[in-house]
Amino acid sequence: MAHGIEDVARVAGVSTATVSRALRGIPGVAPSTRDHVLAVAGELGYVASPTAASLATGRTRTVGIISPWVNHWFHAEVIEGAEQALREHGYDALLHTFDMERERPRRRLDPGALRRRVDGVIVVGGPLVADEVRVVEDLGVPVVFVGSGAPGHVVVRLDDARTARVATRHLLDLGHRVVGHVTGAVVDDGPAAPSWWRRAGWSAALADAGLSADPDLEVDGRYDVDGGRASTHVLLDRRPDVTGVFAASDEMAMGVVLAARDRGLRVPDDLSVVGVDGHALGELVGLTTMVQPAVRQGGAAARVLLDRVSGEPLPPRDVVFETELLVRTSTAVPRVGALVGR
Repeated sequence: MAHGIEDVARVAGVSTATVSRALRGIPGVAPSTRDHVLAVAGELGYVASPTAASLATGRTRTVGIISPWVNHWFHAEVIEGAEQALREHGYDALLHTFDMERERPRRRLDPGALRRRVDGVIVVGGPLVADEVRVVEDLGVPVVFVGSGAPGHVVVRLDDARTARVATRHLLDLGHRVVGHVTGAVVDDGPAAPSWWRRAGWSAALADAGLSADPDLEVDGRYDVDGGRASTHVLLDRRPDVTGVFAASDEMAMGVVLAARDRGLRVPDDLSVVGVDGHALGELVGLTTMVQPAVRQGGAAARVLLDRVSGEPLPPRDVVFETELLVRTSTAVPRVGALVGR
């Protein structure tokens, strides 16, 4: 005979509501009680029906994940972390991508396909403009942002200013005095965007050293390898005296390395390079980087969102993660005569 939720509650000595919360991973159940309920459910062979749970709660047990890219390292890692956390709590993920053309104007985000299909939304690294934020809000479900944020919403992010300062200071401490910056500004979001804070951190580190963040030292690498490569050529044509580069992502930093190779320059003898991420392929090129826990950020965003869905109190507006400098072979003391041949 098949056992129901009432049987699990009776044997476990708890209410059916507690059984339901324990089996669905909803907060508010003591870990020992949850383990006991799970053990009893396993012994009785009870498996909760997702359809029944949805009908009872009015929830879809699905979370929408909105991202402009799935092939960039950061976005893929965050999505993976979010999906893992959602799965652990019995939720599915519904991925919704949108057009991020390199040229403006681009088509605006239209998340209408998510309406009445999700209990909440995670926006991953999406540089959304104000009207796009409003259409996401109009879905009428909790929203959490990762990376780029929006006023009035929970944002899971890095301490981007500190990240950039540490990376730039590493180059300065090695003796570099002309340090370029490859930014990832696809659109100008102001202080809502990581690229804004990374630019600010780079500029502040130079100022601390008595140096100027001249506009001709900054180029837009558009957060990918090709963009990093092309923009570095622009940078070195403009400022051949650059001996160090801070790139706002590892993928752009890899493009910097390729551009140096195109020009017959050696890394780090002629050009030192620092990135941000901790990309799995960074080790292949010996890339010095600011390692960030992207998978953990995705998991944190999912858990914050599920708390919101369950009616838990709001956490602090920003859930901030730190980065760690990982020194490899792409940075070194500038070589005497490193500018020859540029």
